[in-house]
Amino acid sequence: MRKAKGIDITRPPQKAYPFLMPVVWMLAGVYSLLGRGTVIEKRDPGNIRPPYLLLSNHASMIDFAIAARVTFPYRINWVISVEEFVGRDWALRGIGGMYKRKFTAEMVFIRHMVEVLKKRKRICVMYPEARFSLAGVNERISSGIGKLVKMSGCPVVVVIEYGSFLREPQWNKKPARKVPVRAVESVVVSSDEVKTLSAEEIQNKIEKAIVYDDYKWQRENRIRINSRKRAHNIHRILYQCPVCKKEFGMNSKDTDIWCEECGARWTMDEYGVLHSNSGNGVFDNVPDWYRWERENVIKEVNDGEYRFEDDVRIDKLVNFSKGFEKIGMGKMVQDGSGITVQSRLDSGEDFLLHRTAQSMESCHIEYDFRKRGTYQRGPAIDLTDKENTYFVFPVNKGKHLTKIHFATEALYDKSIETKKVLRDTD
Repeated sequence: MRKAKGIDITRPPQKAYPFLMPVVWMLAGVYSLLGRGTVIEKRDPGNIRPPYLLLSNHASMIDFAIAARVTFPYRINWVISVEEFVGRDWALRGIGGMYKRKFTAEMVFIRHMVEVLKKRKRICVMYPEARFSLAGVNERISSGIGKLVKMSGCPVVVVIEYGSFLREPQWNKKPARKVPVRAVESVVVSSDEVKTLSAEEIQNKIEKAIVYDDYKWQRENRIRINSRKRAHNIHRILYQCPVCKKEFGMNSKDTDIWCEECGARWTMDEYGVLHSNSGNGVFDNVPDWYRWERENVIKEVNDGEYRFEDDVRIDKLVNFSKGFEKIGMGKMVQDGSGITVQSRLDSGEDFLLHRTAQSMESCHIEYDFRKRGTYQRGPAIDLTDKENTYFVFPVNKGKHLTKIHFATEALYDKSIETKKVLRDTD
């Protein structure tokens, strides 16, 4: 049994308390009415009943309300990152919350998932991207979900939400925009398919189902967002100028984004379209710009040129009562070997956290982290090992977060490909 200091992730998930579920359903209904309401479209769920795995994209807090609504009237178990339990452990476990550290392979968690689905015959809700969408488009999902489904022998239901990201984009959550939210629920893997398809085939079906583009949906449905802050802070994700190619020279305010280096400037209209003020803007939409940056980072990684280094502040999740505490200042390096954080802690102890490139399929970043229990806010990277959760705050290079996110995935892909080549040549 592995027990994290102050946090016991081996505790089995419990069934939601019946007296809490009416509260959850009531709050879900109220929360869904925020903005301009939520419409749920059931394409082909048929008469599906528990147990099944419900997967959903993840863009804002309204996602939880939608999950509660589409699973009504059943009690469910939720996969929730451990830091979310700070200050509310009893409540989250009371509604069926299950502990999970982000981007770590935890066998105890797999056992808990299988127990919930296969033995307890419940619904399990999981957000397979394991982080909020950054640009309103799908991020990669865990490569092990197909195996998990095969082990549990349960069907898979997918809910794709449109408009959730546009309400509260991660780069500028407040004020929330008044945007209608549409959720589409469908059965992606049936009970019969679970038995006949391989884990790889199930994985492929799920990956194809979790594809979305909120900006495209906004344009096609003429969803008007008249917020004067609709592009405010968008330079947090659009950090590289497509005109002069300069990185981290972008800035944004209200409805405009511009390059401090070459002066190129864009305005986002009420339908999410980018208009170049100089006529050479290259991109007219956020997702294409975002994907172009990703491709540039992939090339940098594959060419062996990528490296990030900065001084960092290290906060550790102590327990669910205290939350996070600063444990020291250190240095973080990300390169071909993965991510390394070293420090002489405030306690005088030496600290080393190393996550190999192959051990992290992606990473979770926060542009303005201010969780319960921590007294510092700002750009942060969520790093975990098998026993602890840390938030690492870059001191000088907070603008690099989106690139670090891209690089983590590119370094993982490169390490997997290298391993495959070495294996094939043995």
